[in-house]
Amino acid sequence: MKELSAQSITKAVADLCVEACCQLPEDMLQAFASARKNEPSVVGQDILGQLLENADIARTETVPICQDTGLAVIFADIGQDLHITGGDFTEAVNAGVHKGYVEGYLRKSSVAEPLFERKNTGDNTPCVLHVRIVPGENLRLRLAPKGAGSENKSVLKMLVPADGLEGVRKTVLEAVLAAGPNACPPMVVGVGLGGNMELCCLLAKRAAARDLFSKNSDPRYAALEDELLTMINSTGIGPQGLGGVHTALAVHVEWAATHIAQLPCAVNINCHAARHAEVVL
Repeated sequence: MKELSAQSITKAVADLCVEACCQLPEDMLQAFASARKNEPSVVGQDILGQLLENADIARTETVPICQDTGLAVIFADIGQDLHITGGDFTEAVNAGVHKGYVEGYLRKSSVAEPLFERKNTGDNTPCVLHVRIVPGENLRLRLAPKGAGSENKSVLKMLVPADGLEGVRKTVLEAVLAAGPNACPPMVVGVGLGGNMELCCLLAKRAAARDLFSKNSDPRYAALEDELLTMINSTGIGPQGLGGVHTALAVHVEWAATHIAQLPCAVNINCHAARHAEVVL
């Protein structure tokens, strides 16, 4: 059985925090460059150029891509044959978020209680941690900082089977139109289908955090991703909501089994800073 120390997990998470907040993934940079080349709107071209310049400055100077460095959302796949030593896993992960956000001079955006006092925790903990037990002996950590501007535009609709594909299209389109410029487009849109209320939202979150050029392995859902992207880019919202054909760079769909009387549909939007970083230990 493979052993992995809690201390090494803390260090890895801390490094991921800085990397994700300061280095936009290469696939996003490629998408910006392609969109700029193909954007008919002069204003849109200029905005996409500024986004590329901003990303370059952030990477070169190790400063955040956006001032909203978000809540630290972490997807952890833990191999069932892995033994974590020297501490509690969740505590080790949160210690890494503390270290990364404090020592990396990243904005702390977490409040300890949501309604009455709303006192800032001072270190961006606790993180939002999603854990799966998987075959093998490795630990895969994927950190996707999520800012409030785009997160606040999330939507869950508990559709029924009769709503069908048209209901899904309508839910996604209405979510994007409501988000408009406030989600800082061009967006990456995650769509969750199936499951129940909470699983559907988690599916949308996982979809939004996927690599940009990835496709659903089911050809039906891959085709739906393309269809929804075309639909969204026909709205004319454009980069930063100032018009153009690049309102979204990708739509990702994840699905799960569901109840015979349900068709849950969740939409989770990433702004143009669709940040994520991953490590396998």
